[in-house]
Amino acid sequence: MQRIRLRYTKRGRLRFTSHRDFQRAFERALRRAEVPMAYSAGFTPHPKVSYANAAPTGTGSEAEYLEIQLTEARDPEKLRAVLDESLPAGLDVIESVEARTPGLADRLEASEWEIRLDQVARTDAERAVAAFLEADTVEVERRTKNGLRTFDARAAVARLETLPPRADRPGDGGCAILRLVVRHLTPAVRPDDVLSGLRATADLAPPVPAAVTRLAQGLLDEESGTVTDPLAPDREAAQAATSAAGELTAAMAPGGPA
Repeated sequence: MQRIRLRYTKRGRLRFTSHRDFQRAFERALRRAEVPMAYSAGFTPHPKVSYANAAPTGTGSEAEYLEIQLTEARDPEKLRAVLDESLPAGLDVIESVEARTPGLADRLEASEWEIRLDQVARTDAERAVAAFLEADTVEVERRTKNGLRTFDARAAVARLETLPPRADRPGDGGCAILRLVVRHLTPAVRPDDVLSGLRATADLAPPVPAAVTRLAQGLLDEESGTVTDPLAPDREAAQAATSAAGELTAAMAPGGPA
């Protein structure tokens, strides 16, 4: 058995794809690419795919993760390429590594988000961000399947700041851009909850819906407020194994070290 971890995106119009829609599309891609999947036991076997912390419907993402289990070993990069070709543009598989360390889901403890607020002045956004960060608690409400729920949006926020307009986006002069790092707590605090908090603390109410994109998921560096790459331990383990194999080959070669 081999386990492969994949990073994929939700871009453009595909940000409106629900998690269930993505699951169906991905399982079709597995069949189309003839991936030798391992299956669960029982009357209705399913391919062994573990999804981790999917982004809400309507948000874009550059950092979605899943893990698949194979019955035969495959080259991770070649597998990434065939799966990417088998998925629609916008659902792009951009990284693939062999799972060599445990606990991928445990490493996804925080997310970094970019929130674009069109028709909002940066000065208004800065004022709202300052008010939000100064508050000890920011209670917001969200309707769930069990009814209306109230919780603290402030506790989950590790970092929140406004960014200057980007030079590669001429239209950014007419909007405010926020960078948000939020811990994955229970209940989960989403970017729209933080926007509700900005409205509650500073009456910031964008006239059009915000464009939200997840930029990263991973372990949170509390000191810097940054999110680290969750696949890095697997890459490092693979590099160490390759180096060890190379040293062993050199040692066993004629004329090698005794």
